[in-house]
Amino acid sequence: MTARRSTRQRDVIARVLQDAPGPLGVTEVHACAQAELPRLGIATVYRTLKLLTEERRIHPVLLDGETLYETVGRGHHHHFSCTRCGRVFTLHTCPVTLPSSAVYPGGFVVEAHEVTLYGQCPECAARKTGAH
Repeated sequence: MTARRSTRQRDVIARVLQDAPGPLGVTEVHACAQAELPRLGIATVYRTLKLLTEERRIHPVLLDGETLYETVGRGHHHHFSCTRCGRVFTLHTCPVTLPSSAVYPGGFVVEAHEVTLYGQCPECAARKTGAH
């Protein structure tokens, strides 16, 4: 694969994903990138996400039927989806303890796992209880 020339749009979109607290959807990437590039079109965002995925700089995360994107190289992690505001956060702790190559009844050999926790993020939980 030949390296492609860097563009300002590509750099901004990659930085948006790198700085995000969790994976982002296309519309979130578009909105965040428009803060720096007001004339950025949604088609450019789609093309850039496809290109960054092909270059293995980002990868898609399927969550509740929606494709979100995050940068690669974040190590083993899971996600927390806020049921109130809809934001998705990256969790760097693992709630699952599995020995390497665990075998479940029926002969299922575990190679990897993904966990998504659902609930309210700290900001939404504070609003619900009236705390500030």
